[in-house]
Amino acid sequence: MAVDAADAAQIRGALVRLRRTTGLPVAFGGLVESGRRQVRISELSGTATTALSALAVTAGNGLGGRAVALSRPCAVTDYSVSRQISHEYDLPVAAEGLRSVLAVPVVVRRRVRGVLYGALRTAQPLGDRTLGAAVAAARDAEQALVLRDEAGELLAAAAPAAGAADGAAWERVREAHAALRALAPRITDPAQRDELLRACGLLAAGDGPVPGPRPAPREVDVLACVAAGATNGEVAERLGVSAETVKSYLRSAMRKVGARTRTEAVASARRSGWLP
Repeated sequence: MAVDAADAAQIRGALVRLRRTTGLPVAFGGLVESGRRQVRISELSGTATTALSALAVTAGNGLGGRAVALSRPCAVTDYSVSRQISHEYDLPVAAEGLRSVLAVPVVVRRRVRGVLYGALRTAQPLGDRTLGAAVAAARDAEQALVLRDEAGELLAAAAPAAGAADGAAWERVREAHAALRALAPRITDPAQRDELLRACGLLAAGDGPVPGPRPAPREVDVLACVAAGATNGEVAERLGVSAETVKSYLRSAMRKVGARTRTEAVASARRSGWLP
């Protein structure tokens, strides 16, 4: 079954961080398949064989399945003889030569979305520091997936309204646009951030560019929040900056579009195509 390429990329990046921060030589993982209680191992890092590739791990079975079922990290010192887990996957684990293994679930909105594994080829305890670093890598992946989910939900909510002509529908588009602009700086992956900003551009379809300098991206963020009815304090909270910084961005944007008031600045930005 195909997996979401962007979600898989988050798992891949998390495995790189896991190896770097834990020092474990082997890491692998995958996503929970849609509509199923199983994880498909799709990402390998540091492996010597393809024994684990595409392995389907059922919830409750093996180490990773136990982590899925319990929604918490699990670890064993010697996989093949551990009495803490079932042993459906001993053959591929042995083929890769793994002994000490940890598994950390990636949990988004109380639902397990994937599992990260880290492993040694020797049987020795994996200490709290190693497990903590692996958990931190999973938390990074969780945050990235949350942001992607939020962006998708906002775009889905805005799409039907964008085709409607009534004022209430356009207000929903503007609210979604402002939320997406505020969300974009929190996305660390440059390609995904650019994709989100391009989507914002599709929501903002004006009559064409107006003469004069273009507001900076953060100034457009502020104008988008103002257009959605936010006060300076609310804008500051959404964007994670101070109220004084918001005022500075707003003054600069007003100067660039030749506006004397917030309302004029928003109207000009809409005519330019910078805001919906």
